[in-house]
Amino acid sequence: MKKIIHLSDLHIGYRDCGKKFRTLVDNLAFLKQPAENYIVVVTGDLEENANEPSHAEEAREAIETLRRYGYRVLLVPGNHDYGTGSMGNPDLVPVFKERFYGNPEVIYPKLDIIDEVAFIGLDSTAEELSWHDRILSEGELGGEQLKRLAILLEGPAVAERQKVLYMHHHPFDFKIGRHLRDTDELREVIENRVDLLLFGHYHRDRATAGKIYHGIWGIPRCYNAGSSTHKNGNIGYHRVIDLSNPDPRMDYDGAFI
Repeated sequence: MKKIIHLSDLHIGYRDCGKKFRTLVDNLAFLKQPAENYIVVVTGDLEENANEPSHAEEAREAIETLRRYGYRVLLVPGNHDYGTGSMGNPDLVPVFKERFYGNPEVIYPKLDIIDEVAFIGLDSTAEELSWHDRILSEGELGGEQLKRLAILLEGPAVAERQKVLYMHHHPFDFKIGRHLRDTDELREVIENRVDLLLFGHYHRDRATAGKIYHGIWGIPRCYNAGSSTHKNGNIGYHRVIDLSNPDPRMDYDGAFI
């Protein structure tokens, strides 16, 4: 079974975050070989401002560099991937999908089966792009996406497999203007039903154990990655996760930057 490298909140385009991420990619490629043994999961905010073509192109090229090194890369958008982070643009939703998936018609949940593990990506931002929601960085999955997720978790494609759910917004902590609005509804769908939950969005975190939330909602492994490029000096956790080992204490933080 492949190991997972969890990254988040790259914010490419902000100051030297692009340079830091390129260094991270080079170091990761040097340290984690063969690349085919790993899956890189990026939980949003790849770019600092999606309205800036240079930010978007630099982020796309950075992800493509990872892929050229041989890594399988899975990713979902964050609030900065649809605009400035506090003001979003719904027209950028298909642009993100085309840029990073090669398909503007992708629908979430996005399912990938790799080594008999079901990787399920969610968009926790798109429902926050109506005119009255564009001035905040809150998240919302929306009723339709949650319905599709519930059907997927009940269906034969994932029923007997380990399940990795990944999204951008932090589902457990409430911070005004930044929280996931429908966290209670998400809990109803996924409680005791997934094996690993990955997210980002909060660069600083009150958790004292390295942004670890194991056991909440009956989920054995829950991780917040912080900012992998250390935006504004915040600590980022480049965590390596081995689902073949049932003991999460064997997961570790890799100093790739």
